[in-house]
Amino acid sequence: MEKPAGFFKATEMPNAAERDWLMQFVERSTGAMRFTVVYAFLVFALPALAQELLPTWAYPVAPKDYVPPADNGTVRHVPGSTKGYTLTDIRDLFFALDWLPEGHAPMPSIVAQGRKPNLRPCGTCHRPEGIGGPENASLAGLPSAYLLRQIEDFRTGARTTGVKERAHVFRMISAIKELTEDEIKQVVAYYAAMTLPARVKVVESETVPTTYVPNWYYTYKLDGKTEPLGDRIIEIPDDEENFVNRDYRVTFTAYVPPGSVARGEQLVAGREAERVPACATCHGDGLKGIDSIPPIAGRSPSMIVRQLYEFKYGIRHGSMAEPMKANASQMTIKDMIAIAAYLATLTP
Repeated sequence: MEKPAGFFKATEMPNAAERDWLMQFVERSTGAMRFTVVYAFLVFALPALAQELLPTWAYPVAPKDYVPPADNGTVRHVPGSTKGYTLTDIRDLFFALDWLPEGHAPMPSIVAQGRKPNLRPCGTCHRPEGIGGPENASLAGLPSAYLLRQIEDFRTGARTTGVKERAHVFRMISAIKELTEDEIKQVVAYYAAMTLPARVKVVESETVPTTYVPNWYYTYKLDGKTEPLGDRIIEIPDDEENFVNRDYRVTFTAYVPPGSVARGEQLVAGREAERVPACATCHGDGLKGIDSIPPIAGRSPSMIVRQLYEFKYGIRHGSMAEPMKANASQMTIKDMIAIAAYLATLTP
C-alpha cells in the first residue's frame, strides 16, 4: 500500500486520505502488527486529535482556480485623490499604491518599491499608511522594539503561519530575509511613527450574508442569502472595489457570535484570571501597549484570533512569546473569538 503524500505528523490532525490509509493498513495487518499500529496511534496521533481544530475561517486562502477580472485598461480612482491606476498597476506587487501621499511621511524606498526579485515593498500589503487588512496585520503605531523583534522572529523561523497555503506570508518572510540593517531601521521608524485609525465595526449576529474568498479575504456573494455564523468571525471590507484598489480608508464589518463582546470584555478584564489573565497587565491602560508590548485595541479581530491560536499551539515562538503562550494555553476558540470581538470595539 502506498501511503498518501505528506503523511501526517504526530502533531498534526490526519486528513481524510491519511485516515483511510490507516484504516486499510490496520485491516490488512496481522494481530501483532495491528496492536502495534493501534498503540502507536494512541501514543503519537491521539494528542493531535485532542487539539481544537485550526480555525480555518481566520486563515482565508486564495483559491487556486480563482481567475481575477482581466484588466481592460480602465484607469481607476478613489475619492479625494488626483492619481489614477489600472488593475495592472494595482496588482503589481513591486509597487506600493500611494493614493494620498500628502497624508503620511515620505516612504523609504523599501516601503515604496522594494527590490527585485524577492523583496516586495512593505507598502504593497501593509499599505503606505501601515493599516494592512484582515489578511495580514496593521503595522501603524506598533512599538519600534516590537517591530524589530517580529522582523527578527520571522527571519529566524521563530514566527511563521499556521497554514502553509498562505503564500503571501512566505513571500513576506523571503523578503524580510533580504533586508539590510539600515532598511530595517527605516521601515521600523516609518511605521512606528504612524497612528492606526478606527476602522472595524463589530456586529453580533447568528447569521451572516453568504460570503466567498476571492483572494485572501472574504466578500459578499450578493445572492440575497444568509448562512449560519456559528463559532466564527467573518470580517468583510465595506467597499470591496476600493479595498482591491488598496485605499487605506476602507472600513470593515466583523460579524461575531451573539454575546461575544460582553463575554470578551469579561475575559479581557481578568474575570477568569485562573484561565485567562487580564490583558491590561501587559498591554496597559486602554490596551494601547506599554514600551515594547504592542497595542491590541482596535486591531483586526481575525488577526487577533490567528495570533492567540498560534501562541497556544506553539506556532509563534521568540524571546517574548513565552508569556503569551502561557496566557493563551487555556483559552478555547470561543474565548479567542470573544476576546478578539471585544478588542475590535475599542479605540486604537
